[in-house]
Amino acid sequence: MKFTPNRLPLPFLFLAILGLLAALWAGLMRLGWQLPALTPSLAMAHGPLMISGFLGTLITLERAVAMKQKWMYLPPLLSGLGWLVTVLIRGLPLGPVLLALASLGGVAILTEIVRRESALHTVTMLFGALAWLAGNLLWLFGWQINQVVFFWMAFLVLTIAGERLELSRVLRPSRVQQILFGIIVAVFLAGILFALFNLQVGTRVSGLALILLALWSLRNDIAWRNLRHKLPLTRYIAWCLALGFVWLGISGGLSLGFGAQVAGPRYDAVLHAVFIGFVISMIFGHAPIIFPAILGVPINFQPAFYIHLALLHVSLVVRIIADYANLHTLRMWGGLLNEVAIIIFIGMTVYSIRKELSGK
Repeated sequence: MKFTPNRLPLPFLFLAILGLLAALWAGLMRLGWQLPALTPSLAMAHGPLMISGFLGTLITLERAVAMKQKWMYLPPLLSGLGWLVTVLIRGLPLGPVLLALASLGGVAILTEIVRRESALHTVTMLFGALAWLAGNLLWLFGWQINQVVFFWMAFLVLTIAGERLELSRVLRPSRVQQILFGIIVAVFLAGILFALFNLQVGTRVSGLALILLALWSLRNDIAWRNLRHKLPLTRYIAWCLALGFVWLGISGGLSLGFGAQVAGPRYDAVLHAVFIGFVISMIFGHAPIIFPAILGVPINFQPAFYIHLALLHVSLVVRIIADYANLHTLRMWGGLLNEVAIIIFIGMTVYSIRKELSGK
């Protein structure tokens, strides 16, 4: 079958993938691997590169393609340029300014989506975009990463939660279940905001909400019902999503049980249980949906996709055990294998797209 690829998003997608690679390099430096710095500010920009440079660009690009509005390509352009400027130019806040403008554009896109379809899932994603903007503004005005990272977490958690609610409408969640979802989102946002005034209480409240959201998914997210689906791709996607929800609950449990962590191994564990265990696993699962939507080319499913999925989760288990056992070398290896899994995922995705285009 012949496909007509959509080439317009390619430069934006290139910026997003390049931002991901820069973030991975910075992550290895922060883990303790002795690598060339490339730029003086690279290591300290790991979080903004991953959140805004990669995920912010990718998410806003997906929406621009779906909405078919030319002005909506501005936010992914700003976020793509923003992370580049952040790592290349020191002493000037131009990079953070561009990223803040990108997130403002993200809010504008979600506002238009809510205007067209006012529903619980679109409002949830709008709150996620507002959290991204709030986090970027706080970072721009000099707040430390550990003070704003929970807003960036809320951006991704609420974006994914809203998307999963939309995709799970086939199960027809009852009115009670929808109200419960809204309450959980409200509790989560309350915890994020309260953390600005009392970090310990706010962290535990938001952690409780993450546990509740993971439990809510057991009954209401279609992923759990597709774990034994007869179609291999559907089954693979379901495993990615289900494992992601497990890690979301684990991160919430760590936050609820141990409270706020501002640095050190336990800080690493809580954040990466969400950002790797939940977010990256969700990306693995949504990639067969996202990339065809962006590029206009379907992904040819390969059983080898399970290699990077298994490696991601096994290495994350190793990393978090090392965090709590204070085993620095093991933590370094766990983090390295996290990144190897992501690189394999990129390679397998490119390979499967090329295979589909070649018709083999």
